[in-house]
Amino acid sequence: MHCAGCMAKVERAFGGLPGVHAARVNLTARQVRVEHDPAVREPALVAALAEAGFASQPRGEELAPPPSAVKPLLAPLAVAGFACMNVMLLSVSIWSGADGSTKHLFHWLSAMIGVPAIVYAGMPFFTSAWAALRHWRTNMDVPISIGVVTATGLSLYETAMGGQHAWFDGTLMLLLFLLAGRVLDAMMRDRARAGVDALLRQAAPGAMVVGRTGAIEWVAARDLVPGMVMRVAAGERLAADGTIATGQSKFDQSLLTGESAPVMMRPGDPVHAGTLNLDAPVDVTVTAAGADTSLAEIARLMESAGQVRSRYVRIADRASRLYAPAVHTLAAVTLSGWLIAGLGLHQSLVIAIAVLIITCPCALGLAVPVAQVVASGALMRAGIMVKDGAALERLASIDRALLDKTGTLTLGRPLPDPASLAALGAEEAAVALALASHSRHPLSRALAEALGAAGYEAAVLTDVTEEPGRGVLATWQGQAVALRRPDSASGIATALVIGDRPVRLIAFADRLRPDAEQALAELKALGIEATILSGDNAGAVAEVSRATGLTAQAGASPVDKQAAIARLQAAGHKVLMAGDGLNDGPALAAANASIAPGSASDAGRQAADLVFLGDSLLALPRGVRAARRTMAVVKQNFVLAIGYNALAVPLAMAGYVTPLIAAIAMSTSSLIVIANSLRLYGAAR
Repeated sequence: MHCAGCMAKVERAFGGLPGVHAARVNLTARQVRVEHDPAVREPALVAALAEAGFASQPRGEELAPPPSAVKPLLAPLAVAGFACMNVMLLSVSIWSGADGSTKHLFHWLSAMIGVPAIVYAGMPFFTSAWAALRHWRTNMDVPISIGVVTATGLSLYETAMGGQHAWFDGTLMLLLFLLAGRVLDAMMRDRARAGVDALLRQAAPGAMVVGRTGAIEWVAARDLVPGMVMRVAAGERLAADGTIATGQSKFDQSLLTGESAPVMMRPGDPVHAGTLNLDAPVDVTVTAAGADTSLAEIARLMESAGQVRSRYVRIADRASRLYAPAVHTLAAVTLSGWLIAGLGLHQSLVIAIAVLIITCPCALGLAVPVAQVVASGALMRAGIMVKDGAALERLASIDRALLDKTGTLTLGRPLPDPASLAALGAEEAAVALALASHSRHPLSRALAEALGAAGYEAAVLTDVTEEPGRGVLATWQGQAVALRRPDSASGIATALVIGDRPVRLIAFADRLRPDAEQALAELKALGIEATILSGDNAGAVAEVSRATGLTAQAGASPVDKQAAIARLQAAGHKVLMAGDGLNDGPALAAANASIAPGSASDAGRQAADLVFLGDSLLALPRGVRAARRTMAVVKQNFVLAIGYNALAVPLAMAGYVTPLIAAIAMSTSSLIVIANSLRLYGAAR
């Protein structure tokens, strides 16, 4: 597959196949995902694609990337470039005035160099065109091949008859620019997939596994299963998801979260494939391996950032579908018109060939997918996964944003109050850290993480016990110490007791995400009005509403959230929903565009169009800006592609364009569209 026209043909190939419900093409990964009844077998799907002129094979579940689209084009590109340079040197001599036997000799030398090069360099187009024609179909490569073959044949005829002109140089230049455009497009698609490959390579190829008898053996990552215990040394990456069984260590999670600061992990804490163990050896009980890991899920999200049937893609599809018959008709009309006007067959054929060459709609076919691929890659580097390329089109038109509170505006987890921690003495902080490290309670984990990040070292405790519902009890320097439930507190808190010292109350709160105020200010500057839409109680929502200055609706059920979105849409607004919970799933699906944090529930991540990693809420305005830039570039690409054809076709039909100039003009239009799309490389800044 090369363009939007190919995408449409692949999807239409399944249209008449009984039992097939839907087909969605991912041009970046060169795959099609088919939803069908169980009775439909893979050979029938492969046969349907073969009838449409596309060779295919079922993809396994091992998440192996498809072969590079660039490599098969490099040799033809090199041959076309080498031959084009040499033939151009001979042509310059002819243009400079070489005549008689010298001109005849140079034409034959051009033919000897050009014809084999044209046959080899044109093979990607000839093969594609033949695959379509033998099934009584057509595609973009059919008129290209007809133009190349006709121009080459006519040039050979001119050379053999001692004519004035031969167009081997123009034909080679056409192939050179066509191949260069396809190589650039394939390079960008390979680069988009490279992020997936890089992620999957971050997981270790295997792990040392502790057997039931205590024996240790190395097991490949593909053979790991839940329940196995991996022994992960300091400096090793994890091969699978799991929970810490024994030991504690700091882990570098920047691959998954974007946060550069190491995170302390203790028994019971979840760890993920691809994260790096920094400090000490730990044993990890495997909970998910292979295609079920968080790393593999993120890779799938990245890979699915292809092009669906957005409005602009549908326009390109229709244009590409009409292209071949339209071009053939124009060329036939041009040939007939000039013959009727009294021009000879030879010159009429030259003009018709120029029409065939100059009208290639590669630029139109590349207008949408190239821009989406480049923008999706830019957002990925900024920690934002684009699950649906068409979502960029919808996100660009957003003028209202509805934000869930817990887990979206806030971090969704209780964190110790900085003032409470600052009030602790060094000894008290060391005791609190030691007590918290022995508990799996969420408050204890949050406290241990905060104190560890502050640089405190745990005190040495003895007689440590944990009593469910009460807390952690121990002895420190002969004194009874405890981290327990407070006797009374106005909010979430824990009490630190050390001997006869005054009891220290450590308060907890679910804090706003970093940069929340800046993110909301940037949304407002983009013309997007944000409000809070939460299922939490009115008191908790009111506190966040005061902190952010946003109006809020509390106690909203999933039905209420859907209704709120429907009301705004009925009033003509384009709504962005940001949420993370299971109850946000319907609202995420109902909104014009949706985004969820990486910490969201499975349902939330699946329903959202975009997923952002890390804690910063700046992903929202960053995504909107990137989407608007993308759609501006898409519109520019359409103007460039349509404007080129509107100007070039009449000139070619009027006989003002030679095949050489046609080759240069057509190829340049595609390169301009690709170059314009490359401006989106930094769109997520």
